[in-house]
Amino acid sequence: MACVAAKLGAGSSSSWMLGSRDHASGRRNELRAQAVAGRRATTELPKLFVERPSSTGPAMRTKTTTKKPLNFAQKIADKVIDVVERNLELLHGQQEPLPSTVDPLVQLEGNFSPVAEQPACHDLEVEGNLPGCLEGVYVRNGPNPQFAPTGRHHLFDGDGMLHAVSIHADGSVSYACRYTRTYRFMEEARQGRAFFPKPIGELHGYGGVARLLAHWTRSLCGILDASQGMGVANAGLVWFNKRLLAISEDDLPVEVRMTENDDIETVGRYDFHGQLAHSMIAHPKIDPATGELFSLSYNVLSAPYLKYLIFGPDGEKKNEVPVTLPEAAMTHDFAITENFVVIPDQQIVFRLKEMLTGGSPVVLDPKKTPRFGIMPKYATSEEQLLWIEVPNCFFFHLYNAWEEGDEVVVIGSSMTPADIIFKTSEVPRALFTEVRLNRVTGKSSKRELCSLNLEVGKMNLNYVGKKTQFMYLAIVEPWPKVSGIAKVDVQSGDVVARYNFGPDRFGGEPVFVPRGSGGTAEDDGYLLAFCHDEHTGLSELLVLDAASPTLARVASVKLPSRVPYGFHGAFIPAQDLLQAQ
Repeated sequence: MACVAAKLGAGSSSSWMLGSRDHASGRRNELRAQAVAGRRATTELPKLFVERPSSTGPAMRTKTTTKKPLNFAQKIADKVIDVVERNLELLHGQQEPLPSTVDPLVQLEGNFSPVAEQPACHDLEVEGNLPGCLEGVYVRNGPNPQFAPTGRHHLFDGDGMLHAVSIHADGSVSYACRYTRTYRFMEEARQGRAFFPKPIGELHGYGGVARLLAHWTRSLCGILDASQGMGVANAGLVWFNKRLLAISEDDLPVEVRMTENDDIETVGRYDFHGQLAHSMIAHPKIDPATGELFSLSYNVLSAPYLKYLIFGPDGEKKNEVPVTLPEAAMTHDFAITENFVVIPDQQIVFRLKEMLTGGSPVVLDPKKTPRFGIMPKYATSEEQLLWIEVPNCFFFHLYNAWEEGDEVVVIGSSMTPADIIFKTSEVPRALFTEVRLNRVTGKSSKRELCSLNLEVGKMNLNYVGKKTQFMYLAIVEPWPKVSGIAKVDVQSGDVVARYNFGPDRFGGEPVFVPRGSGGTAEDDGYLLAFCHDEHTGLSELLVLDAASPTLARVASVKLPSRVPYGFHGAFIPAQDLLQAQ
């Protein structure tokens, strides 16, 4: 093997996690106080949280403007703000117990804990034979905080890190993992501490208000450049117009690229050449027939709270349609059909004023009836938008949609309780569900397709907007870990194939790669998914036969370092990468 990688936390949870969520509260407070006092504790923490990220290697070559040194007044202001923040964190850290959804001892437990960057490592061990259609790169996004949390922390708050496995025509395989160099990441790396507010974990009550005020004060004093955003780019990935974009809906997309050495490089924030002035949700859709990109953008501060966007295959913006909503609602995903766009307006809403009464700005509105909007895909205004109510439904992810006569069929996972990932420690249900929206009657129907906890599903992307027979989903049992992959017949709801990772082995979202282009069966291809063995501490990339009645294992790539559980991935064929160079 061409490199030797240190396996951070290879055999167990990272040491700073200090065991289980039941650790004694006194020790928990003591460690929080240590972390706050020094911003980066020097004991009980893995090496990742003690050293700054390396300043060498291709990952640092970005378009970010050179940082001007702070003047004397700015330095004094920064120190004053920092002292205030430290005292607030100490005060906040005394609240015991923290809810499990914002307790770092829970959120970053075991293989959810972060790892150090891994430069490109070549000639990896492969078991089995890699199919020729996999020549290219599999990339997966996920959260990986570069500094130890000093207080509240939600899994979604971590800095974005990309894990890439490059497969070449000669059968050789490389792996690299790199942070996405967002403005937030670079500023915190320079300071050697985390000080940007965390959208989910920290923006809660008076402490959240103080965090926002401190951030705005730094911006007013010129310590930070607010125009560069504060996003983490840790959720989605999309290949569009010869660019790979890392996305989270708190900022503009960030362009990244693969180097000739199979490493990962951040290019910089991507605003579609000045055509995008606001954030984009984590799940834009590419129409396989036209190559166009469709997306949504939501704004939690002012109306219009939602916008619908269309970009041509050349990257030129074709349309931007404001969508009227009574208040800002979480819109993580949406769907397109051949002729329509499907826009969810559900019960999770943003109410910043809740922070002034000690609450969270992310609120479940139990009086609101979820609804889905159907609008012509190329509409130039919202005049033709039809809202249809769908009671007792919360789709965090919408996997596909298509038209059947007067109905639009939408496929997703309906999660209950709707606010489970933000509020409580209950075990949620994520049921694979079909929703039918009748454009003539304005009525809806809902059918649960499977009793398993299924989330983060993928399909053959050549069928986006078309009637689909098969969906491949992560089996999220025991929640929140993924114990296997289910192939579900969308029409019958039957699990027609299932692959279990095995004892103490867990993975993530499967990504479908078709065997060939055009003319093949919908399920003729392979699934890619990372898998981690919690007993041995080893991670691998699995290749499964998507058409097999057992999702048979075809090959696996042994990885040189641990891959934490993460979010969404994408496969980019080698010919597409060559065109982008």
